Amino acid sequence: MKKLITAIIIVALATLSTDGLQAQKYACVNTDYVLKSIPDYANAQKRLDKYVTDWQNELEQKQREIETLRTTYEQESYLLPDNLRQRRKEDLAAKEQELIELQRQRFGVGGDLDKKRAELLKPIQDRVYSTIERIAHEKNYAFVFDRAGSATVLFASEKYDISNQVIELLGYRPGQTGNAESSSETKKPSPKGGSDIHRRQTPKPDNPEMKIRK
Repeated sequence: MKKLITAIIIVALATLSTDGLQAQKYACVNTDYVLKSIPDYANAQKRLDKYVTDWQNELEQKQREIETLRTTYEQESYLLPDNLRQRRKEDLAAKEQELIELQRQRFGVGGDLDKKRAELLKPIQDRVYSTIERIAHEKNYAFVFDRAGSATVLFASEKYDISNQVIELLGYRPGQTGNAESSSETKKPSPKGGSDIHRRQTPKPDNPEMKIRK
C-alpha cells in the first residue's frame, strides 16, 4: 500500500509544471526512527513479543501431543479391532484439525496477533501520524514523504527531515532509543506549537511494524 501511494505521488509530481513544483513545500520523516524514540512503543512491542512467544509454545506443545498420539497409533493399530482402529484414526485427524484451527486463530488474517497489534501498537502509530499531519498543516507542506524503507524515497536531504520535530511534539527527546527502563528519563514536556527542527544524526533503524497501520 505504501509503495502504491508513493508511486502515485511520484507520477503526480512528474506531471506538474516546473512553476508548480517550485510553489509546493515538501518534507520527509523517518517513522522507524520516530517509533524507536518512543518508550511506550518499545514497551508495547515487548508485550506483543511475549504474546507471540506464548502462542508459539502453545502450538508446539499441541504438535508434540499429536506426534505422540500418531506414534502410539502406528505402533498399536495392527493389534486393534477395526472399529477401535477407525475411532483412533478419527481422533487423531480431529486433533490435527484443531491444531490447524488454532494456528489460524493465533496467526491468521484478523487473528489474535493482528488484534493485539491493533490494540498495542496502532494507538501509538496513530499519535505519530496525527503529529505529522499537524506539522504538515502548520508548515503548509504539500507532501510529507516517509523515508523509512528503501522503496519509499531514494534520497532526502536532512534539511527537510522533520523526524526530530515530530518526536519533540510527542513529548520525547530526539536521538535516544525508547525502552521500558528509560521512559521516565527520555520523556520531557511537549513544547507548545511547532518547535524548531533539530537535524538528526542518528542512523535510520529498521522497524517494519510501522507499516501495519491501516
